[in-house]
Amino acid sequence: MNDPLGDMLTRIRNAQMRGKSTVRTPASKLRAWVLDVLADEGYIRGYEKVADTQHPEIEISLKYFDGTPVIRELKRVSKPGRRVYMSVNDIPSVRQGLGVSIVSTSKGVMSDAAARSNNVGGEVLCTVF
Repeated sequence: MNDPLGDMLTRIRNAQMRGKSTVRTPASKLRAWVLDVLADEGYIRGYEKVADTQHPEIEISLKYFDGTPVIRELKRVSKPGRRVYMSVNDIPSVRQGLGVSIVSTSKGVMSDAAARSNNVGGEVLCTVF
């Protein structure tokens, strides 16, 4: 697998299209950090690490409102073939601030608002709306 984070985002999109309540993905630290931001911003209910299989996995609890998914759009920005780095002044706001950009900084993975308040830039991993 070339893009583990992109794989996780695709699994979330596919599960929401099918109306699933949970989805599993292979575990990694980067995936867990991105899921922490998604949970803090209220886009997912939460997640937990499952170690009942040979390879550890993460089970993500998806969130719905009136039968429609809370996450309307989930896009990967920085890809393995083309990394996208931005300074704190250039980090985009998603849909006039209604969405969130997830940024990997030197101080950890955080939302765009947290990156602006900490005055750090970094790699823009994905956008959520």
